[in-house]
Amino acid sequence: MTSGIHHITAITRKVQLNVDFYAGFLGLRLVKRTAGFEDADQLHLFYGDAKGSPGTLLTFLAWEDGSAGRVGIGQAAEIALAIRPEAIGFWLTRALSHNVAVSGPAQEFGEPVLRFKDPDGIIVKLVGEVGVESPAPWAARGIDQADAVQRIRGATIFSDQPEATASFITTHFGFRAVSEANGIRRLAGDAADIIDIRDAGGFWTSAPGTGTIDHIALRAPDRAAVERVEASLATGDAGATNAHDRKYFYSLYAREPGGSLLEFATDSPGMLVDETEESLGRTLFIPSHLGADPLDVHARLPQFSLPGEERVIERELPFVHRVRRPESHDGSAVVLLHGSGANETSLLPFGVRAAPNSMLISLRGRSADEGYPRFFRRLTPFSFDQKDVVAEAEAFAAFMEDANAAYGLDPERTVHLGYSNGANMIGAVMFLHPHVVKNAVLMRAMNVLETVPEADLAGTNVLMVTGQSDPYGPYAPDLEAQLVQAGARVESRLLPAGHDIGLPDIELARSFVQKVAG
Repeated sequence: MTSGIHHITAITRKVQLNVDFYAGFLGLRLVKRTAGFEDADQLHLFYGDAKGSPGTLLTFLAWEDGSAGRVGIGQAAEIALAIRPEAIGFWLTRALSHNVAVSGPAQEFGEPVLRFKDPDGIIVKLVGEVGVESPAPWAARGIDQADAVQRIRGATIFSDQPEATASFITTHFGFRAVSEANGIRRLAGDAADIIDIRDAGGFWTSAPGTGTIDHIALRAPDRAAVERVEASLATGDAGATNAHDRKYFYSLYAREPGGSLLEFATDSPGMLVDETEESLGRTLFIPSHLGADPLDVHARLPQFSLPGEERVIERELPFVHRVRRPESHDGSAVVLLHGSGANETSLLPFGVRAAPNSMLISLRGRSADEGYPRFFRRLTPFSFDQKDVVAEAEAFAAFMEDANAAYGLDPERTVHLGYSNGANMIGAVMFLHPHVVKNAVLMRAMNVLETVPEADLAGTNVLMVTGQSDPYGPYAPDLEAQLVQAGARVESRLLPAGHDIGLPDIELARSFVQKVAG
């Protein structure tokens, strides 16, 4: 069989920065965007050459605002991409003009190498390889085909069992040992791809997370080859393996003795199975086996813009948040605050249905209570940490001041929509910082302030939606009375529901947002 690298998969924390680096700076083509095969709410991007050829593919799982991992033993640690040796000068100049830090050129195994770090800190090397040719060259803006990245050159694995790691790869995947220097064993495949195995004995162990490489996928000619390797691993006590149909390839996952995750993936059917070459990377593929609602998936996945496309730049503000732009924006905005234990993606499907033409700003609560995100701490089911409420309300007010400026929000056409803990936060903000919220939808809300300050809420519009059998429902009238007393216009609705929210809540919220949007 023809051995080599099919693709390399890593994890990114900020998808827009990732796109800007790999499609923008490096000039790779975005050839596929999919929802995750294990989790439909996880965006998966594929970059490659003009046709998304095996051996050119870098893929990234988007853990938007996720925790950083740790590079260490049992993990791939570097990505090497092949360029023509004469293109080294071009890339040095391009790095300077794009303000991308670069080191080198240095010599590694007789080849000139430039080193970069991507926005997540992953080391990316450009290696000058004599005679390299891309299967389908892709010329990006500002990069000629002669200077372009041609294909994957290889990857580096950190192992505290380098001999066993090398033996595993050579035995099962067709690589062979070609050289050794400075604690690195170099393996090569038939396609001239290389895997460097660094002796990392004494180094710390790896931890999964953003800024790490998840796995290296090696090339299989067909499904029969994958099944043969699966059978061989099963008889060799190699540990757990699992095979999957990933639509674009059939593959097997296994861990080598040092702990790194490897995949064995077929060349076919390839990236062109559901898109033409001209339209590659434009349509989101959602795996049908998960049974996910496509609208929900689209709502939760992070948005991004390719180089040259119009974009909204997300700012670093006091709260982790997600900005979602509608296809047709009417100038209104909805700020979403989730309930206990949820996150910044939880209410996005609700927001898309209730306000399809509004910009959505969805926040993640900063108070981790019992391990779950909240907007402030709860002491008992019906009592709350007052200092935390006050402090987080002040932080939220600062967030909205910055968000209004950063995203061009009009406070008069902005609706603050919260559920449970998020609704309670909005209610507290209205009394503690009366200038912040002009329009509010409070679902399953109650007053959480032990001392309610005087506030002038004249001109403020509020929709309160309470569940008839909600255990928190009896506390809602007190909040309503306080809002009315402060001068707010309050519309109250009682639904035949509990604490959960559903379609009737969406319909009420949609009507309210439409009035605000004008």
